[in-house]
Amino acid sequence: MAAATTSPTPPGSLKRIVAASLIGTTIEWYDFFLYGSAAALVFNKLFFPDSDPLVGTLLSFLTYAVGFAARPLGALVFGHYGDRLGRKKLLVLSLLMMGGATFAIGLLPTHATVGSAAPVLLTVLRLVQGFALGGEWGGAVLLVSEHGDAKRRGFWASWPQTGAPAGQLLATGVLSALTALLSDASFVSWGWRVPFLLSGVLVIVGLWIRLSVDESPVFKAALAAAEQRTSDEGTAEKMPLVAVLKHHWRDVLIAMGARMAENISYYVITAFILVYATTQVGLSKQTALNAVLIGSAVHFAVIPLWGALSDRLGRRPVYLIGAVGVGAWMFPFFTLIDRGTFGSLLLAVTVGLVLHGAMYAPQAAFFSEMFATRMRYSGASIGAQFSSVAAGAPAPLIATALLADYGSSTPIALYVIGAALLTVVAIACARETRDRDLGEIEDRTPSDTKVGADV
Repeated sequence: MAAATTSPTPPGSLKRIVAASLIGTTIEWYDFFLYGSAAALVFNKLFFPDSDPLVGTLLSFLTYAVGFAARPLGALVFGHYGDRLGRKKLLVLSLLMMGGATFAIGLLPTHATVGSAAPVLLTVLRLVQGFALGGEWGGAVLLVSEHGDAKRRGFWASWPQTGAPAGQLLATGVLSALTALLSDASFVSWGWRVPFLLSGVLVIVGLWIRLSVDESPVFKAALAAAEQRTSDEGTAEKMPLVAVLKHHWRDVLIAMGARMAENISYYVITAFILVYATTQVGLSKQTALNAVLIGSAVHFAVIPLWGALSDRLGRRPVYLIGAVGVGAWMFPFFTLIDRGTFGSLLLAVTVGLVLHGAMYAPQAAFFSEMFATRMRYSGASIGAQFSSVAAGAPAPLIATALLADYGSSTPIALYVIGAALLTVVAIACARETRDRDLGEIEDRTPSDTKVGADV
């Protein structure tokens, strides 16, 4: 079919779209990462106090992993309705769900107050967080990708990706400030609740900005064409999920493989490192948090640079730089940390996050360009979030278990290297997508069902 006719988004409007996506993703990732840091530092004492310290940490990371288990479900639900109703409505809903769950965690009673009900309630709220994040990522990157022009799509679409390090920076910064200002007893008693309760304020700001932006013009054009086709032919499109699995199954598998090294390395570098540096190397919580804090700031700065480079070289070459680089860095990474100094820890984390950025930056445009418009939210979300169950979800848990069993960083390094090899294979099998026109409406979803037959 002919390409959809959409007006170019004015530069000022595009910047507002980018700001809305960036602020929203920052808040969502702040909420999500805050839980990860708290799981490493205090949740083992507050919600699993009867366990051995390392076992308590494992149980704490298990509730952390539960959030990832809900992300595929969120991807399915948000992807379906995002492809049917639009990107903007679903992004507002995801922000409300994530912020509400995070705020509620700050009000939770601990094990000392309500016993075993405390970890159960914690797990339920973590599930809500995961469900919301499963729908957030796809909508945020699509809103920017579908507004921007093809020549600089990698650069503009990488800005919502900076929401991850920005959220990590914000979450780690708040925790670092609290641990510096409060005694250990005060932090464990009530200080840990403060950053969770702050989420309520952040959500109000995020909603105000998100409600002010327009729906994607590419989506509106595709929706109008689909409605016209339905009117002319008396048939309805297939469900986005069915269409994705029929026409884009190869792209879904490539996206899942591409996420393995990116997801696993990130959570080893930013979440597991808090456990390794404090329990294995003997560094203080403050030192470990400060290293992640500074590394996240550098990470934030380099992501748009990697995104811009992907506009010049292509998505695949930049992604491969990151995958190979992260794999090659793992043994030096742990060697530096084992030196036990802040400088060596900072270098290890920062270089690791810079290399991670080479995968994470082009990912938004890369995944968006794989799928047709009327199934793009579903396809990008499914490819990204289903892999998180096998990648990011168990990464801190597996790394902690390997440390407990072997007392060495070697098997953890090999674990990340294995993930990097999987990602290299996936990217090698992918097609370059840099020059694709997202406004093109492809007739890849035959309308072979009658109107009203589809749910």
